[in-house]
Formats: sequence, C-alpha cells, structure tokens
Amino acid sequence: MTTATWDRVLAAARPQRVGRVRSAVGLSVEVAGLDLPIGALVDIGDGVRGEVVATASGAARCMPLDGAEGLRAGLPVRPVGDALRVPVGPGLLGRVLDGLGRPIDGKGPLRAQAWVEVDNRAPHPLERARVDTPLDLGVRALDTLVTVGRGQRLGLFAGSGVGKSSLLSMIARGTQAEVSVIALVGERGREVREFLEDDLGPEGLARSVVVVATSDAPPLVRLRSAFVATRIAEHLRDGGAHAVLMMDSLTRVAMAQREVGLSVGEPPATRGYPPSTFALLARLLERAGTGPTGSVTGLYTVLVDGDDHNEPIADAARSILDGHVVLQRRLAVAGHFPSIDVLGSISRVAGRVVTREQARLAQRLRSVLAARAEVADLVDVGAYVAGSNPLVDTAIAHQGAIDAFLRQPMDEAAPAERSWARLAELVQLLDAGAAR
Repeated sequence: MTTATWDRVLAAARPQRVGRVRSAVGLSVEVAGLDLPIGALVDIGDGVRGEVVATASGAARCMPLDGAEGLRAGLPVRPVGDALRVPVGPGLLGRVLDGLGRPIDGKGPLRAQAWVEVDNRAPHPLERARVDTPLDLGVRALDTLVTVGRGQRLGLFAGSGVGKSSLLSMIARGTQAEVSVIALVGERGREVREFLEDDLGPEGLARSVVVVATSDAPPLVRLRSAFVATRIAEHLRDGGAHAVLMMDSLTRVAMAQREVGLSVGEPPATRGYPPSTFALLARLLERAGTGPTGSVTGLYTVLVDGDDHNEPIADAARSILDGHVVLQRRLAVAGHFPSIDVLGSISRVAGRVVTREQARLAQRLRSVLAARAEVADLVDVGAYVAGSNPLVDTAIAHQGAIDAFLRQPMDEAAPAERSWARLAELVQLLDAGAAR
C-alpha cells in the first residue's frame, strides 16, 4: 500500500467532528460543538453550505452561502474545509462565474490553472512597481483630463441613475487592457444578460472573466464575489499580465458587509455601518494595483447616498483610491453623456503618465472650464458683461466645441491618440479665440 493510499485510509477512519445548530436568527446560524476559525466552511443539515463569520466561547456564528431555507435548531453541522477556494488562470477567459467562483454560463467545467484561497495579502508596498504608463480607456474625457495609469485604482462616484454602470460598460468595450475581470455585485438580474450581450459583446467577453452576484444572492455571497474577482485578477497579475478589475459596485459590497456585521452582533457606527466595513474596504482596495511584475488597474463604481459625495462609504473609498471621477446629475438630465464633472474629478497619477505638452493641453481646457463655472450664475441670468474676463468670453464663445469634445456616444470608442489630437485642436481654437 502506497503512502498516499494509507493517508486516505487514515483520513477516512478518523472520527468526524459533528456540531449542532443551536439557533438560526435572521441571517446567522449559531453552531455549538465545533472549534472553528473564522473563514472555515461547514455543511449544515442536508447540504446547505455556510461560512464561519464570528466565534465565541463554545459556539461559532455561521452564515449560509446557499440560502437559509429549511434550517432549524438541532441540525448536524460538519466542517468541510478551512477556507473558500476559487479557480484561477487564463483558462477562465470568456467564462461567467457566480459569487463563489462556480460557472453559470452552461459552457461546461472550468479549465482552471489552479484553485487558491480567496483571501490573499496585498503586495508589499516596497515591492510594488511605480505607476508610470497610461492606460487607454477609450473615453475621451477620461483619457485626456483624468488620465489613468496602469495599476491605478479609480472610483466612479455618482447617485443612482446618473450613468455609472453605463460608463463602466463603455470602458469595458473601449479599453486596451490585456484582460478584464468584471464583478457585478448586487446587480439586477435583468441587467446581467444585457451587459454580457449588448455592452460587453462576444469580443469583449472573450478577453474577460465575469463574476456575478445578483441582488437576491445571500449577503455573504455578494461580499465574497468582490474577493473572488479580485483573487482572479491578482493571479493574472502574478503571471505578469496587466489586467483591469471593474467592480460595480463597491457600495453594494459595503452594504453586504453591513448585513453580515450586524447579523453577528457588531455595533452600528456611522450611518449604521459597523467598524468592520471600513477595514474591509481598505483590505479589498489595497489588493489591486501594481505588483513586482504585472498590474491590476481597479475601476470601482461608488453609489453616493442621496447625491451626497461626503457620505461615509464614498468618503472612505475616496481616501483610499488613487483618484475619483464624479458624475453629475445635472449633466445627465441635460443629456450630456458621459456626465463627467471634469473639474470635480482628479487622477492622482496623471502627472506621472502624461507628457509635459499633454499636461499643458489638459490644464488649458480645465482653466477655461473653471472660469466659466465661477460665473455660471451670472451667465445663466444674463448678468455677465462681455469683456469682463477673457477666459469666460472664450468659454462662452466656444461652448459648443467644448461640449462636443466632452460628449461621447456609448457605442463610440475613442483611441487615446485621437483624443489627444482632438484636444490639441480644441485648445488651438480656444487660444485663437482669446487672441482676437
């Protein structure tokens, strides 16, 4: 008998530990009789999987990964693994997975390179490569005025219905990234197929991995889906690839963690979010970025509550991310798409990834837009006197050309070289108008 066979025989003969459900209240299940660490997987009753999310003396609190229907006190609970493991590798390209890394596209088994634990450490800060290469997103206003670097983490901030998901779809089609990992967290079930077929399309899906956890999924699945997508992107980065991780939305990840934390007894803090929510955001976002070889460029949508850009989740995300894009409802209502507030948006790495001439062009347009914004109220009521400010006069005279540059149809991809050329033409027009 070989050593491996003997080990399997010993494992089969070893007594199995079995606990019992003590209570099931709300979203959590209290289990007695098992000494389990946080993150361990268990089998509750007849095949309901759960994960340990908190422990106490003599008991563990679990949350179901497959729904809590049929659970009751007294059911047996058996440990089935130390932690959730997910498939990784280039063989996942073109596939659609659920929030736990299982295929849901009907294309058969996954061709995974390996199965790894979903939790991972962020790269060491001194081993991260510097962000020094621009990434073409295919959106004119972003590529020129909020230039993104490869390995940067950027947030798209807006209220509901302002165009965050549409802008993310536009980037998914237009970006020149090698590979894309897309996480749809808490998304409406109706929109998933529309995103895959209309927004992403067969060509985009072929170089993407999509992780889906719809709004009706258990909170722990919605939470884990963000880490599953991040782990898949990390493995691609470790192999030397330059991947883009798009997550819609970071706010729903925080909401899922709020449900988990409150269910196991955490005290509600800022606007009902327990302290673990803010620690989780930092842990999740720091895992994106550059590594010693490849990179993960993170693009995260953030739903601001009531259009308040200083609400807790938006404020915490903005402090961690390397830049933010603000979408304004007034622009969306006026039919201005993408509804990007250029003056309110910033990329913290733009100065390192653009040339001096490109920085001059972007600053020139920003200065004209800023001058126009300062006197917007006067202009709107007809109280502005022409000749008072040359920059304002230039902005008013060429408002149509400026809007034409900033607007872009969803189905139009704008290569970065062409966008910079158009910006140079626009600035030349503005300078000519100011000289007269």
